[in-house]
Amino acid sequence: MNIIINNSSMEPIYEQIITQIKAMIMEGILQEKTALPSVRSLSKDLKISALTVKKAYDCLEEEGFIVTVHGKGSFVAQGNQNLLKEEKRKEVERQLELAIQEGRKCGMTAEELHSLFVLIMEECL
Repeated sequence: MNIIINNSSMEPIYEQIITQIKAMIMEGILQEKTALPSVRSLSKDLKISALTVKKAYDCLEEEGFIVTVHGKGSFVAQGNQNLLKEEKRKEVERQLELAIQEGRKCGMTAEELHSLFVLIMEECL
């Protein structure tokens, strides 16, 4: 599994791991029932504490992205397409929010932003 840790990022390392594993699951790189590296193995590969990886795996499990079977390891959770859709929706919302903020910084009105959104929607359909 190819996870890249940015030590100069303000985002905590465990959150970087969570974000990248979620992305791999949502993009289909990690399929249902795929085994994840063990906590020790991933911590060794990334040269970070096993506790950091454990925290990331615990969070992913709480959110329903992975399941952990005692003595066997952690695996990508089965068939939770609604969860994946919701995560994708949240990402679209974040991107739209950023676009609106940028438009506001440029002095665009709500009407101008709405018109631009409608125009782009028409072009994409």
